[in-house]
Amino acid sequence: MTEHKKIPPIYVTQPVLPPLEEFIPYLEKIWQSKWLTNNGPFHFQLEQALCDYLGVKHLALFTSGTVALITAMQALRITGEVITTPYSFVATAHSLLWNGIKPVFADIDPITLNLDPDRIEAAITPQTTAIMPVHCYGHPCDVDRIEKIADNYGLKVIYDAAHAFGVQCRGGSVLNHGDLSVLSFHATKVFNTFEGGAIVCHDAKTKQRIDHLKNFGIVDEVTVVAPGINGKMSEINAAFGLLQLKGIDDALQKRNILDTHYREGLTGVKGIHCLSVSGERVANYAYFPILVQPDFPLSRDALYQKLHDNGIFARRYFYPLISDFPMYRGMSSAAPANLPVARRIAEQVICLPIYPALEIQQIDTIIGIISAC
Repeated sequence: MTEHKKIPPIYVTQPVLPPLEEFIPYLEKIWQSKWLTNNGPFHFQLEQALCDYLGVKHLALFTSGTVALITAMQALRITGEVITTPYSFVATAHSLLWNGIKPVFADIDPITLNLDPDRIEAAITPQTTAIMPVHCYGHPCDVDRIEKIADNYGLKVIYDAAHAFGVQCRGGSVLNHGDLSVLSFHATKVFNTFEGGAIVCHDAKTKQRIDHLKNFGIVDEVTVVAPGINGKMSEINAAFGLLQLKGIDDALQKRNILDTHYREGLTGVKGIHCLSVSGERVANYAYFPILVQPDFPLSRDALYQKLHDNGIFARRYFYPLISDFPMYRGMSSAAPANLPVARRIAEQVICLPIYPALEIQQIDTIIGIISAC
């Protein structure tokens, strides 16, 4: 077995940071105006710039994707049960519990790793009011089938689109599907504002309700119309987002190159499966997941440890399943027998490092370690 010299740590992702001298003028404007939050000029500029770039009609900025998810449920007055995926970050299901909503877990498709529409339909009960799918790793869900199911049963659809910045399908933005789509702008995402998020909606009336909810339900200084939350994005975060947006196309192009290099280098490595990329979508290459299958010489966890021992801090996104955590595992829908595909994928997946500053030589090192096992 080939030994590899240790290298400086490589993490699964790394935020894109523009030159500090480009950010300073934005900070100076904020300091001069003394407008730090509460719908300042940079906040409105970023909302409009994102609408233009993403091809959506209305977008409301938030302090985080999680707060945006919680508010999305309130905006649509969701109650009862919501069908969602166990294969995601915990914020997906936590946003339901925060609203007193019962998550109902359905299994995932083995190819896309998104909610399986057949399993969605089988999970519907008289208490179901909505579906919350996740565009996992930025791969679009089967939006047409989900829309048909929702229409047939009178359900709302809220997409957790935390991974799906800039992704397109059916000739337009994937964010235009469903009743609402929720983005995350966390520092690890393709586009980030340090911390942040957004809700995408279709009409001005819904946008107005969302804006009230993210500001404590306040309409004016004497009028409060709903039990809202403090979800407002600061001017500093918005300014950083405006600067990030200038370089997003270059960042996506670099991610594409890295994705291609991984695929070429891992082709033919027995027991390693790279998720397929659909020709019907425009990808953002947010993650590079591989599945470590039974015919690979090492177990998934052994390969994960080997990578870590060599300074490559890959992640097992998403392991454990959300349904395995204490606050969820007692639910009937969380039973392992109900989620065989999600459980198998969670036990095989490793997300390898991918970010614009990652070098081809570093990817070659990672591929070499995996190939030599």
